[in-house]
Amino acid sequence: MDIAKTKRAARLRRHRRVRRRVAGTVERPRLAVFRSNRQIYAQLIDDRSGRTLAAAGSLPGKGDGDKKTVARRVGAELASKATAAGISSVVFDRGGYQYHGRVRALAEAAREGGLDF
Repeated sequence: MDIAKTKRAARLRRHRRVRRRVAGTVERPRLAVFRSNRQIYAQLIDDRSGRTLAAAGSLPGKGDGDKKTVARRVGAELASKATAAGISSVVFDRGGYQYHGRVRALAEAAREGGLDF
């Protein structure tokens, strides 16, 4: 077992542990979250074919407000793209991050936008 020497290594170890059980399909894609210090990104992934079905991020001019507000905006945008693509049910992959703060805000906004997970 590898001992995490950095925060990033610890997060990747947690992510690998989650990914053993979580996989997306066309009917129920994986909602993967990536959070950097300034930005947050989310995408719906079909793991069987390795394709991204929908994606949203905070980078292109959506950085107005605090980080949680931006995360909510990204979650709502992803939910609207998903419903436009005919996706209503997803599997949530928090990416090794705590379900807290920005990750939670994104997830709750996606749920309010119509995604079921």
